[in-house]
Amino acid sequence: MINLTPWLNAPAWHIAFSGGLDSTVLLHLLADYAHSHATPPLHAIHVHHGLQGAADTWPDHCKAVCERLGIELAVIRVQVASGPSLEQAARDARYAAFKRILGPGEVLFTGQHREDQAETLLFRLLRGAGLRGLSAMPEQRPLGQGRLVRPLLTTSRKQLHDYAQAHGLIWIEDPSNSDTTFARNFLRGEVFPLLQQRWPQASQNLARCAEHLGEAQGLLDELAEGDLAVAGEGAPDNWPGLDSLDLAPLVALSPARQRNALQYWLAPRTRLPDTRHWAGWADLRDAAVDARPVWQLTDGHLVRSHGRIWWLSGDWLQPVTGALCWGQPETPLSLPGNGRVQLQGHAHGDLHIAYRQGGEWLDVPGRGRRDLKRLLNELQVPHFVRPRLPLLYCGERLLAVANLPALGQADCQLHWQLPTNAQGLS
Repeated sequence: MINLTPWLNAPAWHIAFSGGLDSTVLLHLLADYAHSHATPPLHAIHVHHGLQGAADTWPDHCKAVCERLGIELAVIRVQVASGPSLEQAARDARYAAFKRILGPGEVLFTGQHREDQAETLLFRLLRGAGLRGLSAMPEQRPLGQGRLVRPLLTTSRKQLHDYAQAHGLIWIEDPSNSDTTFARNFLRGEVFPLLQQRWPQASQNLARCAEHLGEAQGLLDELAEGDLAVAGEGAPDNWPGLDSLDLAPLVALSPARQRNALQYWLAPRTRLPDTRHWAGWADLRDAAVDARPVWQLTDGHLVRSHGRIWWLSGDWLQPVTGALCWGQPETPLSLPGNGRVQLQGHAHGDLHIAYRQGGEWLDVPGRGRRDLKRLLNELQVPHFVRPRLPLLYCGERLLAVANLPALGQADCQLHWQLPTNAQGLS
């Protein structure tokens, strides 16, 4: 029923085990395969959302099933954030838990089947999704440090049900699945039965359509990779860890290719904007040269500075203030919400780290006393970096500016490890 050969070299296998029909069959298939083949260690993960009283008994059921099969089970309790879509919030919490567990190269198997794929395509069609959304669920994709694999996507729910009955499997029936106030449940319970009465092959054909759309999306991804290879060149070395693109090569593309390249680049960083919000890209792209436009997206900001667009998220969205004494300059100094600094060379006296307030000046070797603002302009330091750029002082005297060797003495350089730019995308 499934092909597991491509994943035999993974350090470990995990299965998302809800206790329902799909994951129960998948767990049984994996356990049976592991008994007759040399496989990575197999672990089950049950995520408990705590959204309904009936769910409190499910971890015990899952434990009993795993004990019979000799499989280790981890039960993870998560908090589901409030929001307009409870389904999406629960999914986000679930996949965030999976990401935390997966180690490098490890595989998480999930039990989505052919009807799930067809429902996903129809659901996204009704929401007006673009080609990337209509590609529905890929058979595999990166997840955290590992990979998410859906080995049952070509298997029908009837095949899973028949397998479960033939092997005497017991599974949980989630009562919320019959609640048609949830959009997916309405499609599953009300719409698809009607479609399949008229077109018995509806699920199979829709799933095949998703495959075709996925292939088309793959070609667009290849085009995006080529476009981004050019736009990704020329990033300043001073700000490692900050993702940026050269604006000029993007502007030279047609609007459709611009959107395609940016969708590919943004997909691992944030939830993609819908059609209405792409006006934000045009505003950022076409703003005056001396403007500081910001395109606010779900999980971060896209900003423009010195001919490049930059992705900011995580700590970069929070301000930094204050000064920190550096009593032991021979050891790195952590900066709250702003990475850490390390002194390269020698400096003595009352050392501390501060941030720009305006009016700073610096003695530059061979140039004398210079206004710091002008110096930063000369070096084309991005405007969003300047407020959080660590400055090394000895008493009232500015000695060095982080990551800018020209703005410091040869024997006193300040190395700055930039703050995280992570967005925690599920």
